[in-house]
Amino acid sequence: MRDFVQRVVETLGVDENKDRVAVVQYSRDPAAQFYLNTYTTKGEILDTVRGLRHKGGRPLNTGAALQYVRDNVFTASSGSRRTEGVPQLLILLSGGRSSDNVDTPASALKELGVLIFGIGTRSSDSRELQRISHDPSYALSVSDFTDLPNIQQQLLSSVEAVVIDVTPESTTDLVDHDTSRKDVVFLVDGSDGTRNGFPAMRDFVQRVVGKLNVGGDKDRVSVVQYGRDQEVNFYLNTYTTKEDILNTVRSLRHRGGRPLNTGAALQYVRDNVLTASSGSRSQEGVPQMLILLSGGRSSDNVDIPASALKESGVLIFGIGTRNSSREVQRIATDPSFSQSVSEFTDLPSVQEQFFSSLITVQVEATPTTPTVVVDQSIARKDVVFLLDGSDGTRNGFPAMRDFVQRVVEKLTVEENRDRVSVVQYSRESEAHFYLNTYTTKEDVVDTVKGLRHKGGRPLNTGAALQYVRDNVFTASSGSRRLEGVPQILILLNGGRSFDNVDTPASALKELGVLVFGIGTRSSDSRELQKISYDPSYALSVSEFTDLPNVQQQLLSAMSTVIVQVTTMTPTILVESQAPRRDVVFLLDGSDGTRSGFPAMRDFVQRVVETLGVDENKDRVAVVQYSRDPAAQFYLNTYTTKGEILDTVRGLRHKGGRPLNTGAALQYVRDNVFTASSGSRRTEGVPQLLILLSGGRSSDNVDTPASALKELGVLIFGIGTRSSDSRELQRISHDPSYALSVSDFTDLPNIQQQLLSSVEAVVIDVTPESTTDLVDHDTSRKDVVFLVDGSDGTRNGFPAMRDFVQRVVGKLNVGGDKDRVSVVQYGRDQEVNFYLNTYTTKEDILNTVRSLRHRGGRPLNTGAALQYVRDNVLTASSGSRSQEGVPQMLILLSGGRSSDNVDIPASALKESGVLIFGIGTRNSSREVQRIATDPSFSQSVSEFTDLPSVQEQFFSSLITVQVEATPITPTVVVDQSIARKDVVFLLDGSDGTRTGFPAMRDFVQRVVEKLTVEENRDRVSVVQYSRESEAHFYLNTYTTKEDVVDTVKGLRHKGGRPLNTGAALQYVRDNVFTASSGSRRLEGVPQILILLNGGRSFDNVDTPASALKELGVLVFGIGTRSSDSRELQKISYDPSYALSVSEFTDLPNVQQQLLSAMSTVIVQVTTMTPTILGKKNMVLISSICTLTSGFEYLIALTF
Repeated sequence: MRDFVQRVVETLGVDENKDRVAVVQYSRDPAAQFYLNTYTTKGEILDTVRGLRHKGGRPLNTGAALQYVRDNVFTASSGSRRTEGVPQLLILLSGGRSSDNVDTPASALKELGVLIFGIGTRSSDSRELQRISHDPSYALSVSDFTDLPNIQQQLLSSVEAVVIDVTPESTTDLVDHDTSRKDVVFLVDGSDGTRNGFPAMRDFVQRVVGKLNVGGDKDRVSVVQYGRDQEVNFYLNTYTTKEDILNTVRSLRHRGGRPLNTGAALQYVRDNVLTASSGSRSQEGVPQMLILLSGGRSSDNVDIPASALKESGVLIFGIGTRNSSREVQRIATDPSFSQSVSEFTDLPSVQEQFFSSLITVQVEATPTTPTVVVDQSIARKDVVFLLDGSDGTRNGFPAMRDFVQRVVEKLTVEENRDRVSVVQYSRESEAHFYLNTYTTKEDVVDTVKGLRHKGGRPLNTGAALQYVRDNVFTASSGSRRLEGVPQILILLNGGRSFDNVDTPASALKELGVLVFGIGTRSSDSRELQKISYDPSYALSVSEFTDLPNVQQQLLSAMSTVIVQVTTMTPTILVESQAPRRDVVFLLDGSDGTRSGFPAMRDFVQRVVETLGVDENKDRVAVVQYSRDPAAQFYLNTYTTKGEILDTVRGLRHKGGRPLNTGAALQYVRDNVFTASSGSRRTEGVPQLLILLSGGRSSDNVDTPASALKELGVLIFGIGTRSSDSRELQRISHDPSYALSVSDFTDLPNIQQQLLSSVEAVVIDVTPESTTDLVDHDTSRKDVVFLVDGSDGTRNGFPAMRDFVQRVVGKLNVGGDKDRVSVVQYGRDQEVNFYLNTYTTKEDILNTVRSLRHRGGRPLNTGAALQYVRDNVLTASSGSRSQEGVPQMLILLSGGRSSDNVDIPASALKESGVLIFGIGTRNSSREVQRIATDPSFSQSVSEFTDLPSVQEQFFSSLITVQVEATPITPTVVVDQSIARKDVVFLLDGSDGTRTGFPAMRDFVQRVVEKLTVEENRDRVSVVQYSRESEAHFYLNTYTTKEDVVDTVKGLRHKGGRPLNTGAALQYVRDNVFTASSGSRRLEGVPQILILLNGGRSFDNVDTPASALKELGVLVFGIGTRSSDSRELQKISYDPSYALSVSEFTDLPNVQQQLLSAMSTVIVQVTTMTPTILGKKNMVLISSICTLTSGFEYLIALTF
């Protein structure tokens, strides 16, 4: 039996995206030897099969074994691709009669679409085997298992010829050469390089045509020959008989010519041959096939035309020689559709294999998107019950509770199957348990039985819907939405909502949640229909005691949850349909990973294999680090998968210590995720960083990780048992993106999990904004030079002045062309001339030549940046920003600033100003922070070296991509007119007793600056120590007077320890909510001001991240007793963390805080307003289905 399994596996095309194999052995109980996703290579499978040991045991329970494979092996979590339409095969080898019932589990497998082949001996029950098998003819028999070789070919033939009905709505037919219609185009390389092989190519075409069923309404054939250009020998509608075609093929003459332009030939076939006028029947759903015979590497690009053909649904088969096989593999629809020969004279050796692929290719008969009905018994679901627990449902609550129990009884509650959560609500919402609280049906049912009616009024259904969206349908609460698991909300409601339900209901639907609403005669039926995913999902009963009457209707609706399979026809996802990604691997090459490095290298190879590498699709870079980082190659180094894989295979372990992960993260931000290194971030292409780390970092990782996230980079962290898991979670985009293995040799176990996360990645899409290239000959620019004129630049000033002259000399100065301004600064600022002072280049150059060094100290770069924003880049000073003219600031700085530069630099960037900077060795790091992008900053030793960077600088300046947003202008919101929701979170622990009066006064002074009204600014105050307490919510008061009066009366809370993390979570869950007055969903900026006097006793990272994900702008103010790093982590941006010695010094930072708050940028859109820090997110996911992939499961019995 073991040998037989080996021989069958030898015939398969084992690969993760082709054939997959699992083996289960059973006697009394079944045991999986390995699952469908355990191994991805034939070698690994064969090695494991050879090592199989006989299980032993009695009696023989074949029925239980069949049920086991249905429930545990033919599942997505075990690697089954059933829902992708991949055929599911079970090969049963049984040597006796079963002791238990086989009929029910066999039927269950067949209903699942599994094709069962049964093989028995003379000791088996042949009738039983026939009943188990998909069809009685699929049951085979041998005297003893030693005779298995005698029926091997019979089994394989049955497997190959099998026809599988994928869904009742859309059937998949086997294209048979006797009955089906096909349009077949041969594209033959007739260039100089194939002169000797041409007769063999011609013979091959003849032999394939000989196998086809040619006729006007059957198979049609066309032949095109190409070299430098193309020549059609005949079209699809030229001949209608096989004889005519063969006669013409026999007389084909070699064309000759060079170079070989395969790309142009593919495009030509798409545009001129596979068309209705040339005989193509693609509009009738007839399969379109292209057979390419290519003998050399193309001189032009083949990827774009090949992708265009695949997107049109054309199946491309290719045969190449040793000179062209890699390229042909790329062109083919699937690598398995391509073959290779040494010379074309060897074509007869692959003919049978090729023809077999051609005639058995599975083409989808329906050109529309197939619909797969997911069976509730096997699909995974996340089900949340939302129960109305208000005063009006007191009598009906027991019936609601019973209903929940009965529905749960019908589910398959397990961690990897169905998950359940229950939430009850009235005025507020309360989660009884989350999706990841319980993993067994028993635990769920026990808890449901013990539910008590909540009570309360009014009924806030809108707030409850928002609550489940923000707190239950999240990864941290057990939701598997990002894994593609259906999200279901069942609302049991007994009255009309007191608050608005439309916005939160829409938000749930946008998240993809399927909402079923069940109401009574006291409910508002229209409201329920609006809440439900579809009006037909809203059900109604007279009283809750009638719920059993709609139970089956609900379960039926849930069981037919529709999964849309987004594939073309045929069922192969065209690679180019996948989103473009820039993927950077950051590999720990320190001394501690020496033994694991080969496994890391293999892992990178396997992930790259799954990508669609191309200059215009996926790009890849690899960086290795230990003490220092080193780029192995950048995103624009290679444009083909082959080149990347070759380089990765050759990677050598770097070695070194200590492990500086922080420095490495900063390095990839500054040197790899840049336009000059091939990053397409400014084009909206998702930026992914995959970190493999085998130890704890010796340096700080938080700041560079935050910097990467601010840049929009999605970080996935993978660590071993030697890594710091918390550190990895902090680095990763989301804690759920941090994966862990024991050793790097276990990386294959989490490969699929990583790829699923990558595929489901959320990216920021800006379809309204177009990207234009600013060209110095044609575009208009407003350019401001901000020149350091402090005491420290006295010697370098003449060189700075010359540099400004040279840059101005390159500009196209004129009133309606480029405009220029020069500002010099030290302690304060002086405008030498404004943007509208001069309209000719000559006047500007004359003034620049006469500039005198200003002098002064200290150097206040922050104040100068703020000054330029408020006084120079304005309409009255000549700025044309309102007309969409690019605004550019060129900073020349020779020293470190004495004041804060981050807030004013951010304000300029948020206003759309492009900042370029040149610094010296004293200022280069700061200038890099100020610049729009690190690639926009340069460094010189002294300003006298400016000529050495001039050309590079000017190149950056004129080719910079500026985002033109005529539809969505960026508006600077003036604090006097903008709406804001402001929450103060005050440390009321024992350690702040003496400082509390100063905190209270500070809150009063800030509130005095706000415009407190219901439709303008709203304020809330929360005090915390061990627990948190809200003094008042955002909707408690609507006048400034009421707020100030309450603040004046605040008393110090006291208590220990200081749980800042819990307090942050509290304000997220209880204050920044619609029911507490938050207007987040209306696009109103959400601001949290934390006053903190000590280090937190609990973890702050997760709740701080949760607030940022919600779009809350957190400003942290601490004293010398606080942990400054902790405050920076909590704050929305490290620059938003302010510090005082004691709380009595708070007045010193009041203006700085108000300035930061007043420049909060709101993105104005015709849809929902976008707040800085909260992006419009679109979920991009791709499904890869290879039609050549079969899944085999072999069950052994002893």
